Amino acid sequence: MQITPHVYNMHIDDDSPSHPGGSNNFFVGDPDLEMVIIDTGDYQRDWSAAIIDYHIDLGRPQISSILITHGHMDHIGGLDKIQEATNCVVRCHPLLRSSLAKLLGNDDIVIPLEDHEKIPLPGNFDIQALYTPGHSLDHICYHFAQDRVMFTGDTVLGASSTSVHDLRSYLKSLESLTKYDHDVICPGHGPVVPAPRGLNYIKKQIEHRQAREDQIIYVLQEGLLTVPEIANAIYPKRLLVSLRSSAEKNVAAHLEKLVEDGRVNKELSSFTLRI
Repeated sequence: MQITPHVYNMHIDDDSPSHPGGSNNFFVGDPDLEMVIIDTGDYQRDWSAAIIDYHIDLGRPQISSILITHGHMDHIGGLDKIQEATNCVVRCHPLLRSSLAKLLGNDDIVIPLEDHEKIPLPGNFDIQALYTPGHSLDHICYHFAQDRVMFTGDTVLGASSTSVHDLRSYLKSLESLTKYDHDVICPGHGPVVPAPRGLNYIKKQIEHRQAREDQIIYVLQEGLLTVPEIANAIYPKRLLVSLRSSAEKNVAAHLEKLVEDGRVNKELSSFTLRI
């Protein structure tokens, strides 16, 4: 599906409870000249075949590079097959370089990206790499100013909130993304967020995290002390079992930030408000 004049989405319904709305792999550029691919999906043969078939449907454009958002398996699982089919270099966060080079068996084709580095495309276009730790330490979002698109990987999803490793870093990353002009959000999972909704979508994610923190403060005041207790109180009662660990992980990330902020005390596996 064509999203903007230079952005194409190879969407797959991967039927995963943790990926509501399915998953996305993007082709960016001019199919008649040269393109880049953003992420290579999970390891399933059918997923990789769908990406390769989409490349064929676009007319087999030259692929100058594969841009990786982060090192989770559902974003790099098909990397060896896609790289072999396109014979291009792989660009990624420096923390990922050695593992991806080992995966591909070739040190020379994996080239780390610097923060704010611009990857050129024909037509005087470029995509800018933006370090965005939080969901993972090695996460990169990509800003395509020409079409006013932000590729957010798992930093911002299209149909749900994401899981967070480090909340303080994550919030800083979200704030940094609001500094770049964009109308469209192209996430790793869930539907594309079109213009004009994409303009304020990231700000809404920041507001959501603040609201979640307020909820946690409230239930701590009510006497709930452990991560499972807090998660049970603030998440829907019918939350899928498969999402429970992500919910508790996010609660723990919020609590660790509140401890760092000096608002909460941590004693073993329980938390109390600091008076």
